[in-house]
Amino acid sequence: MAVHGGDYLRRFVAETEWYNEVVLSAVAPGDWWRGLPHPVQSWMRNCVGGYLLYFISGFLWCFVIYYWKRHAYIPKDAIPTNEAMKKQIAVASKAMPFYCALPTLSEYMIESGWTRCYFNISEMGFSAYLCYMAMYLIFVEFGIYWMHRELHDIKPLYKHLHATHHIYNKENTLSPFAGLAFHPLDGILQAIPHVLALFLLPTHFRTHIALVFLEGVWTTNIHDCIHGKVWPVMGAGYHTIHHTTYRHNYGHYTVWMDWMFGTLREPDDILKKA
Repeated sequence: MAVHGGDYLRRFVAETEWYNEVVLSAVAPGDWWRGLPHPVQSWMRNCVGGYLLYFISGFLWCFVIYYWKRHAYIPKDAIPTNEAMKKQIAVASKAMPFYCALPTLSEYMIESGWTRCYFNISEMGFSAYLCYMAMYLIFVEFGIYWMHRELHDIKPLYKHLHATHHIYNKENTLSPFAGLAFHPLDGILQAIPHVLALFLLPTHFRTHIALVFLEGVWTTNIHDCIHGKVWPVMGAGYHTIHHTTYRHNYGHYTVWMDWMFGTLREPDDILKKA
């Protein structure tokens, strides 16, 4: 936190330097990257992590639901084509370096002492950690709901940004790879609540980093068209409705914001049984 001096903030820098060392030494040949500025190293490491998370989660998800358990979850006529998935991968791959600028910026602000991040849970106590984490998640849910909704309601934003994602508007065009297939600025805008929360709420550093990157897994999940029926989770059943009606289910983790603001629509067997 800002009230702490340089020695305290150095702990955040040492942590991210260790992340950089582990990741970049494993994937980058030679030592050329060690001479780069620390934020550039962090951005490179975030890019590696983002790509790995996207491709590993996406391919595993697709293998399970489209091949290993073929037709157990998805009817044959609702399986997206390989061509559709290739296009989604291309869009997400082009956007990934821009997405990864946001966690890099948040790390820089944390390391500079501009936020309310803290390093160890023991500094707050476990009960306070859980309370602040719940507040963090509520703030992020609220922020993403309204950011997502405005990306629909403000027509220029929809036309120039969010429409890129909504070309996938049927069950047979959605896939786990569609989860990060956004215009780069669209993806950044929807993730900004994670960063804004750092200025308002005491936030555990490692938990923040984990939650930002777990967004990649979550977006994979909500684009697979499988309705998990786990209330109040905003699962794929709800999100598929969003892609087909454009006016409902803007929420992210849960259905609560849509329920509060009158945009909730419940799934009614969105896919026919195989």
